Amino acid sequence: MSKVKLDLIDRNENGERYSIKVYIPMSLGFIENVTFILDNVDIYNMNYLCKKGEFAVFELEKYFPTKAIYHFYFKFCANGAEKIFDESFSLSVNFKTPKWTHGKMMYHIFVDRFSKDKDLKHMKNRFIHKNWNEEIITGPDENGFWNTDFYGGSLKGIINKLSYIQSLGVDILYLSPIFYSQSNHRYDTSDYELIDPYLGDECDLIKLCDECHKRGMHIILDAVFNHTGNDSKYFNEYSNFDILGAYNSKSSEYYDFYRRKNDSFEYWWGMKNLPVCDGNSPHWQDYIYGEGGIIDKWFKCDIDGLRLDVADELTDEFIEGIRGAVKRNKEDGFILGEVWKNPMRMNRGYISSGKGMDSVMNYQLVDALIRYFKYADVYRIKEVLNELKYEYPKETLFSLMNFTSTHDISRAINIFGSDRFKKDGEWAWNLYDEDYEKSRVFKLSNYEYEKGKELFKLYLFTLTFCPGILSIFYGDEIGMEGEGNLYNRKAFTWDKIDYDLLEYFRFIGNVRKEEYYSEAEFNPLEINEKTLSFERISDKYKYETIVNRTDEEIKIDLPQNFDKIYTLNSNRNVLKPHGGITIRKK
Repeated sequence: MSKVKLDLIDRNENGERYSIKVYIPMSLGFIENVTFILDNVDIYNMNYLCKKGEFAVFELEKYFPTKAIYHFYFKFCANGAEKIFDESFSLSVNFKTPKWTHGKMMYHIFVDRFSKDKDLKHMKNRFIHKNWNEEIITGPDENGFWNTDFYGGSLKGIINKLSYIQSLGVDILYLSPIFYSQSNHRYDTSDYELIDPYLGDECDLIKLCDECHKRGMHIILDAVFNHTGNDSKYFNEYSNFDILGAYNSKSSEYYDFYRRKNDSFEYWWGMKNLPVCDGNSPHWQDYIYGEGGIIDKWFKCDIDGLRLDVADELTDEFIEGIRGAVKRNKEDGFILGEVWKNPMRMNRGYISSGKGMDSVMNYQLVDALIRYFKYADVYRIKEVLNELKYEYPKETLFSLMNFTSTHDISRAINIFGSDRFKKDGEWAWNLYDEDYEKSRVFKLSNYEYEKGKELFKLYLFTLTFCPGILSIFYGDEIGMEGEGNLYNRKAFTWDKIDYDLLEYFRFIGNVRKEEYYSEAEFNPLEINEKTLSFERISDKYKYETIVNRTDEEIKIDLPQNFDKIYTLNSNRNVLKPHGGITIRKK
């Protein structure tokens, strides 16, 4: 079909009423019965406006309520035959994500294990490691509690390492939970109003935010609002707090914070240390996102955004309330959600409503790329890249969290270097054998490490030119190992660094500073069992990336009209094994 053109003209300041003009080539015949189909549901007749050159122009004025993304296409008759224009369009109305996130580098810190600045004082039910390089403890302690060993990483420790972090090209710090909790991971909050004493205090958080902002960096905190710890001032199962908790009495001021079924508390995935909060409770809502609530308190320290833990288990209403609180504190505050599947296909308002989150962790892309590079899974990567291009709002696409690893999955170098992961598991990081003892003693051989590093570099090269945030899980840049979601949380090995890998990360950080492709259009190109290619198109440049997932050299024929080239073990004529090339064309 000949090319149909489209104009979208904003008719009012708040971007809600649009004039939609479609230009249909008259070479197709006599054009009539033009309809505008919105989200595959609503059909609107378009009015004939005029002839313009070789086109017949039809127009529709339409009011669009705020929404992150609308999809639409056109039907029309040409010489009596119905035709469907074979391109779909999208439109975002009053939905913008913070520009300071677009195409940036993030550093994800598991705070207890990154950098310490002082010795710790003993607290009840906590074990303190005497040596930073001691092995982590897994399994329950003498009281039956897990994850109670602490190394002493702190907020001041992070401040002391900001120059190192910034050397990686990092623009955003993302901290694991920092509020008083019963475990080292702190996803079981004891008090949302108190920074964990092992990490520091409110003054330290304010100082960290200030130092980040002086360097042009931003900081987001992990927000755990789906559940609390059972050893918390709100639930108080063990009566460790001088307050009546929900577990102690129905007359507790916090009783309606928690979800119940048949008068029994509900627990997250059945874990008795994690009672689930009731997102429909007005009292709980007001405590978290009401005026003067927890979110307001955190933003007074000058943070820049939140990552919502298990966001898919929060109600849409609760997420919208969080958005309201974040945006009233900072208009460009960022809201990132932990959603593992495609958020646009979950029949929820996470993003599509335009009133929820800005973006999500991009587990879909990470999983697909690992499967492609390890197993040549062409179908999966094609599927995911097309979903990203056609289903996500561009504003979300530019701020997706594309990560090296996280605290919930094995370290990237282990995934790429080891054959202990299921080829056909639900996720590419699912182990054949979920055994803590085996994971504790497992270590890559030199051969496996080098093999893993080679694939890891290729993965990083690919992510460098993909849209979204590139997030480094602390220690991935120096080759830290860790199999499973406990041994991936070891203390940062400051005395054992793979400097070759570290310098590669710094190279990537420098490339990502070239901001003129941070908001460039994304187009997947050729994807087969040997190579993957895609392009990014901005107003000024076109970037084309091609990578080789095989152990063989592949000859390529690059165009002549490029003015810059980035390479991984390759040159302009040959893709080396596990190599890549990106060219920039004017």
